[in-house]
Amino acid sequence: MQTFCLCRFSRLFVVLTALFLAFNAITFAQSRQQKPSTPVGTEKKNQRPVPKTEEELKREEERRRLAEEEKNAVVDDEVVKIKTNVVNVDTVVYNKKTGQIITGLKKENFTVFENGVKQEITNFATPEAPITVTLVVDYSRLAAALGSAANRGGGFEPGKMEMVRPVAYFLSKFIKPPDDYASVIAFDIRPTPLTDFTNDPRRITEVINLLLRNNPAFTDSNLFDALKLSLVGGKADSVVLENTKEEKMEYGGMVSVNSKRRAIILVSTGIDSMSRVNYDEIRKIIQRTGIPIYIIGTGEMFLKLYEDRLGATDSITGFPGRLTFLQAKNTLNTFAKESGGFYYPVTFESELPSVLQSINTFMRNQYSIGYDAGENQEAGKKYKLEVKVDVNGDGIPEDKQYVVQHRPYYTTPKEKK
Repeated sequence: MQTFCLCRFSRLFVVLTALFLAFNAITFAQSRQQKPSTPVGTEKKNQRPVPKTEEELKREEERRRLAEEEKNAVVDDEVVKIKTNVVNVDTVVYNKKTGQIITGLKKENFTVFENGVKQEITNFATPEAPITVTLVVDYSRLAAALGSAANRGGGFEPGKMEMVRPVAYFLSKFIKPPDDYASVIAFDIRPTPLTDFTNDPRRITEVINLLLRNNPAFTDSNLFDALKLSLVGGKADSVVLENTKEEKMEYGGMVSVNSKRRAIILVSTGIDSMSRVNYDEIRKIIQRTGIPIYIIGTGEMFLKLYEDRLGATDSITGFPGRLTFLQAKNTLNTFAKESGGFYYPVTFESELPSVLQSINTFMRNQYSIGYDAGENQEAGKKYKLEVKVDVNGDGIPEDKQYVVQHRPYYTTPKEKK
């Protein structure tokens, strides 16, 4: 009996001891200092709304007002067109005695008159170096035959060199990348673009080699058609150096070129055979476009050597007579004058460097002047232009000391039927 009680007491003691130890372990774990957890964000699930500022309330009100106006807006499909008729006059000022070109002038130094009425200058640009030029060269058998007169001393240079040399010289000496651009059009019975506008030395070399390797094929020389294509564009043979499969293309012409310094350099005898455009039509195109044409007249050596042997009129074979040559020179003079350019009748090869340098200088020192002619001008009418310069700013134009080179007329386009 005593043994039984001791056993029960032992078991009870073991249970109580285990409970006591467990209780102490829990108490000890709870009594240890707990490391606080790293807070994330603001640890607030529902933030209280913050009152809006006065500036925020104004912005909300403005957004509501604009949304309401847009909702109630009436759509107006009518397009208001504002027409402007800006006439551009490229001008070069030089000293009448010395030929020195005057630079550094401002808008206030110029006065423009249309039919004697003073105009307000709206556009003005001072001379800038970059130029964009189209070289138009007579590449006919007639021009080559006239050029052969330079070989009277027994040389073997082909007559075509009188036309090719100015083009090659200008392209290689005066077209400077990356801002200058040049294109080349050769013409005989029809004008053919050899290259579009480029300043790539490799392409320029290809153009020169193309002219040197080939020979003129036709005697006829359609000068007026070539000038029209170079100025206003039209349907023409595809550009030779583009190697396109298309036989024809739409050529843009100089009027489509966005450049402040544009010009045509024409190398020609001035003789036109049978162009589709007549003399009066090409004059109006030149007056309307207002792009300066700098002309190198060829065949001068032939005329000096053989003029006394020529008949007054064309021979039965079609070879030009003295009157044809005289008319050709007058034609080139007129084109240069009415475009604001210059005409250089070149006789000797030694004249070329100074002539081409002069052309380059004139092109790079053009003042671009423009005025708004309004909407009430008569279609197809010719208007006289006059530009006066006051170099010293005293209010009195210096007409006797300086020459203001510019086109003397412009013709308004005819209304399309």
